[in-house]
Amino acid sequence: MKSVAIAGVSLRRFFRDRSNVFSVFLFPILLVLLLGSMQGGASNPRLGFHVETPDAFSTQLLEGLEGIDGLVVKELGSEEAAVRAVERGEIEAALMLPDGYAATLQSGGEVELHYVSRTQTEQLQGINTAIGSVVGQQSTILRTARFAEENGAGAFDEALAIATEAQMVLPPVEVVASTAGEPFALAGLGQFDIYAQTMLVLFIFLTTLQGAAALVQSRRLGVTRRMLSTPTPARTVLFGEGLSRLAIALVQGLVIFLGTWLIFGVDWGNPLLALVVLAVFALVSSGAAMLLGAVVSNDQQAGGLATMIGLGLAALGGAMFPLAVFELLSTTVWRVAHITPHAWALESFEELVGFGGGFGDIAGFLLILLGYAAVFFTLGTWRLRAILTR
Repeated sequence: MKSVAIAGVSLRRFFRDRSNVFSVFLFPILLVLLLGSMQGGASNPRLGFHVETPDAFSTQLLEGLEGIDGLVVKELGSEEAAVRAVERGEIEAALMLPDGYAATLQSGGEVELHYVSRTQTEQLQGINTAIGSVVGQQSTILRTARFAEENGAGAFDEALAIATEAQMVLPPVEVVASTAGEPFALAGLGQFDIYAQTMLVLFIFLTTLQGAAALVQSRRLGVTRRMLSTPTPARTVLFGEGLSRLAIALVQGLVIFLGTWLIFGVDWGNPLLALVVLAVFALVSSGAAMLLGAVVSNDQQAGGLATMIGLGLAALGGAMFPLAVFELLSTTVWRVAHITPHAWALESFEELVGFGGGFGDIAGFLLILLGYAAVFFTLGTWRLRAILTR
């Protein structure tokens, strides 16, 4: 119970500083929002659709577009609304059919389809392919019906019905897709997913490490020695200090995890396993804070070193530049990145989210992280005990 009381005092001191509250609760979520909004993600492409007077052919075209997996089709009330929606970024492109679409096609005339889009992107390429496929399919049926009519096979409507029915009974072309080599870990991630993972790792470690300043301050002000002057063994004091660092890491991690999940719909893979990774990395971070608090002599020095070390390890470990990109650019840099615990935590999240992994897939990563935590806590408590009991 004394350890819990010591941890509670440390937590109250930490959260009494309003700047700490901002850095723990608000700043990481705002960064995820900002970075995700700037970068974009693998959301489904959106196509606007407008026709002045709906008819059988325009309805057939609309149904064909709506039947394409991964394409979101939004019907709009006018051409002006369609153009405005593209300009505002509400949709990536818009297809507009002229009035009398069916009548023109039945008479053999040419129809001009109006199409507007944003600048060329990977999503826009998919939309263009979808429109070309559906329009080409309808054009093939119409040409077949027109050819049959011109060669005396019957009226256009009869030939069209036969051509449509023939297309429905023909076996579809089967396309089998396979991935050559290892799939790219970032492929298919949502707009905010990658930033939620990296900000979680960055801020848990950075904020917890900055808590080392409070540990140094307690030692310099004599708070720790006064606790030892009571019937409280050194191991209880050290356990309480470590528990307070761990509580800070867990609180911040849960805020980022739940905030990004509920607000942005971030995919964390198996949520229970993601929380296990979070908890283990929180142990690593609190151990590092104990070690830093044991080797520096004043709180200003601890704060400066915490920021430098926290940001440096985050940059090297893939919390600022994705590990998957490191691996593509240089395998040497990728291997060096794994000196940091950040890289192993991000590897765990990558396995859970990118590949749908289970506990067996991340067990090795967790053992490595637990090794970091054991080393940090052992060195930190040994050094603190030596300082406090001399």
